[in-house]
Amino acid sequence: MMKLKLLTLGLIATATTAFAADFPIKDKPVTIVVPFTAGGPTDRVARDLAEAIRAPLGATAVVIENAAGAGSSIGSNKVAKANPDGHTLLLNHIGMATMPSLLRTMPFKVETDFEYLGLINEVPMTLVGKPTLPANNYKELTAWINANKGKINLGNAGTGSASHLCGLLFQSALQVDMTTIPYKGTAPAMNDLLGGQIDLMCDQTTNTTGQIEAKKIKAYAVTTTKRLTTPSLKDLPTLAESGVKDFQVAIWHGLYAPKGTPADVLTKINAALKTAMKDPGFIKKQEGLGAVIVTDKRLEPAEHKKYVASEIAKWSPIIKAAGVYAD
Repeated sequence: MMKLKLLTLGLIATATTAFAADFPIKDKPVTIVVPFTAGGPTDRVARDLAEAIRAPLGATAVVIENAAGAGSSIGSNKVAKANPDGHTLLLNHIGMATMPSLLRTMPFKVETDFEYLGLINEVPMTLVGKPTLPANNYKELTAWINANKGKINLGNAGTGSASHLCGLLFQSALQVDMTTIPYKGTAPAMNDLLGGQIDLMCDQTTNTTGQIEAKKIKAYAVTTTKRLTTPSLKDLPTLAESGVKDFQVAIWHGLYAPKGTPADVLTKINAALKTAMKDPGFIKKQEGLGAVIVTDKRLEPAEHKKYVASEIAKWSPIIKAAGVYAD
């Protein structure tokens, strides 16, 4: 009986090792699920990463699947319930830390139903306005806001999105209520900002930099503690130096796998991710959009998980105080 048991355990171990060694399976693409619409900032990060990680991962192809909705929980749940073979991954932003507070019910648990693979980047936010807004700088903007209380529309990419969170903090800091208009993604929100249907938006540099450079929208400030070095954004003041005390928002992106993915597979994906973070093409694309590549210990799975736990603790009281939910 003991010999049979040892033989069984040996076969299981051998099978697991063989499975990990075969990853990724030839001619089977690795799919990165993005829980937001195509064309948005997180989608762009994912597509740039897919290009950079394919070769070090040894994958035939790395494809993007957009599964938007419900504060990023639809796409996240898709990965949580996926076959844990390493071929289905999740790329999500700060939503991983806000879902527990935003959603009344969740079909998965952020801290226990995923394998953490590493943080990718941190993206500053920009406060931007429609092209016809009369204010040309932040001082003029605050005067315009004070003169138009109760009439201002603030767009975002949906409840629980990065732009929504930034907008909540901005209204709280100014103690001004604006009419919040949620969209099904950043792309349609930006389209309406360009068209003048909404007045303001606070969104990631990955989505606003191109429009700012083309002078299609007005830019007023960045949400970092220091000014950015990106050429088209370097002259923008920070909200903190503009008088909005202690205002700081950076939107991070991380990579995840379903719980139960074999350890050797996770190690291989993490190694490929670290290689991708050094890819000159990836770095250039991200820096051109104002994003900062993560090179610290948060690239390690354990530190990535610890960081998300700290972000959950940070955002929970803010969201609960605002009384918002993404049903």
